[in-house]
Amino acid sequence: MTLLDRISLRAWEWIGPIAIALLAFALRIWKVGSPNSLTFDETYYAKDAWGLIHGGYARDAVEDANGRIINGETDVFTQDPTWIVHPDGGKWLIAFGEKIYGLTPLGWRFAAVVVGSLMVLVLARLVLRLTGSLALGCVAGLLLTLDGLHYTMSRIALLDIFLAFWILCAVACLAVDRDWLGERLALDRRYYAWRPWQLAAGACFGMAVATKWSGLYVLAAFGLTVVIWEVWARGRVESVQDAFVRVLRVGLPAFGWLVGVALVVYLLTWTGWLLHHDVFEARFGNGYGDEPVWGSVSDPTRGPLGGLIDAFRSLWSFHVMTWNFHTGDYLASKSHPYESNAFGWLIQWRPTNVSSNFDIAADVCGASADSKCVRQVLTLGNPAIWWVGTLGLVTALVAWIRNPTWRWSLPLVGVLATWAPWWITSGRPIFTFYAIAIVPFMIIALCLVFNAIRRRIPDRYWWPGLAAYLGVVAVTFWYFFPILANRIITYDQWRERMWWDRWI
Repeated sequence: MTLLDRISLRAWEWIGPIAIALLAFALRIWKVGSPNSLTFDETYYAKDAWGLIHGGYARDAVEDANGRIINGETDVFTQDPTWIVHPDGGKWLIAFGEKIYGLTPLGWRFAAVVVGSLMVLVLARLVLRLTGSLALGCVAGLLLTLDGLHYTMSRIALLDIFLAFWILCAVACLAVDRDWLGERLALDRRYYAWRPWQLAAGACFGMAVATKWSGLYVLAAFGLTVVIWEVWARGRVESVQDAFVRVLRVGLPAFGWLVGVALVVYLLTWTGWLLHHDVFEARFGNGYGDEPVWGSVSDPTRGPLGGLIDAFRSLWSFHVMTWNFHTGDYLASKSHPYESNAFGWLIQWRPTNVSSNFDIAADVCGASADSKCVRQVLTLGNPAIWWVGTLGLVTALVAWIRNPTWRWSLPLVGVLATWAPWWITSGRPIFTFYAIAIVPFMIIALCLVFNAIRRRIPDRYWWPGLAAYLGVVAVTFWYFFPILANRIITYDQWRERMWWDRWI
């Protein structure tokens, strides 16, 4: 018996996804320091993260900080707090990389590489659970590995990759919880006790919201969904009163495990802010715009808990001001050359240029004398995944209508919760890379469709067909790789990759 024969199926169910995740890590860590600059919103988050680990709160930087940071300087910060428009959860993860590698491109991007690779592992394991197929689990991981949007977002220090990771982890925990509950209901239909996987999901949702508030939409959507799943799993109800009681017995504990735990985790990520709330009050105590003072500087609370109460009053005031920033006239009056309409995200209608240089001498890349060289980081999803995946979503919707199981509903709820909220925010600039939270659920839907097809056609057709599709995905990723990874190519090579003028 060979070594391979001795390895159990259960072991392979971990070995395969881990191997794909390591491939993803290798692809993403390679030359992650390029571009050697603070690209797009890295200029905020990388510096905020540095402040968190060197003082406990995000601090203002001097005017020429970006250039000095690239030159290796770190003494570019004042003691004043800086205005932050997103919670600190994702920035603490960026700070983890900076703690290891310093205030360098590798330092502020390392956490994104790690988290992006872990997403591959979580997705592969989740699809394995949903389909029972190790092959499809590995296919899901490989599709995420070879998606251009996921690749680029795993190599820059923006918050969206962390948001997508925590959302995916939370939903994976809920899938485990659904199977875990099914096993116990098979033994006792009256089981209503301990739900460790809902607790874990609540912690992950807390981290999602602590990264970006848009995680709240997903928490709300899946909070309702898991209640429906469980009420349905417990079988028929005998009366309206029985249905009402069941919903309460299922919904109230779920609210505690998901929302209650998420709230605790969310508040914990603000510990640094709470400990230094006085410096924020000293600078922003008069509010952003015409907001009133809620902090302790002007009206301290007396008593043994006065300091704690004032810290949370100040945090609440800061949340109100931040909410007004996101929903007020300031952002509504702004525009951006790469802003996009959310309805075009699934077909990658308007990807975001996060870094580019169109003025490189022709001899650098061997271009003709009358041309030039180009390097770019474009957050472009792999068309072979996104365009086919969009068809997969439509197919999954039809399959759910015909057979409304919880497995078919999972990716549909995921896509709706991460996409639909942006349909009504056309009054402010939004970007296609927000769709990084959508792509795992699109791939789940596609793999569920593959699984349904596999059950209906002979293996001699299914396996070659799947291999051919993966080949197309790999070739497409390789073709677009230069404009995903900031590689130098000729202008003509760059232009031929701009299939649509909206990609320019």
